[in-house]
Amino acid sequence: MDDLPAWPTGRLLLVAARLVEREWNHVLAGHGLTHAGFLVLHTLADGPLAQRELAARTYVEEQTIGPVLERLERAGHVTRERDPADRRRVVVTRTASGSEVYENLTASGAAESIITVRDLGAFREDLMKIITEIRPM
Repeated sequence: MDDLPAWPTGRLLLVAARLVEREWNHVLAGHGLTHAGFLVLHTLADGPLAQRELAARTYVEEQTIGPVLERLERAGHVTRERDPADRRRVVVTRTASGSEVYENLTASGAAESIITVRDLGAFREDLMKIITEIRPM
């Protein structure tokens, strides 16, 4: 790692993201979750969503969200039901168990304990700027 200062910013960001994700996945595994599962629970905080909309909001492919939801459903963290108004649509709802595990993880500051930076607020602002400038619409 002697050449770390010479790495381009993109490589630094990519490697940092992978390392943080690996550590975060270790924390989540202790709660029976994956990163994708945690994102689903976060996204459902404001209420039920159609499975397709949930996939879009979590930046997960529609083909990928099914197994994530299946695992969350088996754990009792979400329910999936056909929309009575449109039987083709599957509505996903976070359960009390899903809310509890999500709140426990966020209240504990587990994610922030993984990241060590001089100014977490400024770092977060920079990350949000990157995401809003690059994200596909």
